[in-house]
Amino acid sequence: MSNLNDIKDNDGSRKKRMRVGRGIGSGKGKTGGRGVKGQTSRTGVAIKGFEGGQMPLHRRLPKRGFHNIFALDWNEVTLGRIQTAIDAGKLDAKQPVTEAALVAAGALRRAKAGVRVLGSGELTAKISLDVAHATKSAIAAVEKAGGTVTLPAAPETTGETEA
Repeated sequence: MSNLNDIKDNDGSRKKRMRVGRGIGSGKGKTGGRGVKGQTSRTGVAIKGFEGGQMPLHRRLPKRGFHNIFALDWNEVTLGRIQTAIDAGKLDAKQPVTEAALVAAGALRRAKAGVRVLGSGELTAKISLDVAHATKSAIAAVEKAGGTVTLPAAPETTGETEA
């Protein structure tokens, strides 16, 4: 049994780092393992993804999918989270529940493109939701509790194409 003053790491568990540029006898002296001349022998050079002339991994792999640059980044909040904020007294159920009110209550961190209310969780308070989007289950739960949901009017599409 060892004492606290005898505690030490196992042999070989910690490896000392190589100190480069400390004389030719060290094996990493003079050029410090960087070779001779050239871009990468200089300081401040890190060629990202360069594999010595071999085709880099990010170019060997096929491209997949599509990134929509017009996609909106929604704030998602559940009914259970809204009810928790109301129970804690951070959100007033008598006032309309808007994005600004949810941010002020701490239910959301910051405002994004708009609030999307999800139907998970239990809602008992009668609230008036004024948000950008709500799921069908969320709308049903709010109306079941005696509240209302106000959504912005969707742009009307006739289905006809212009020639």
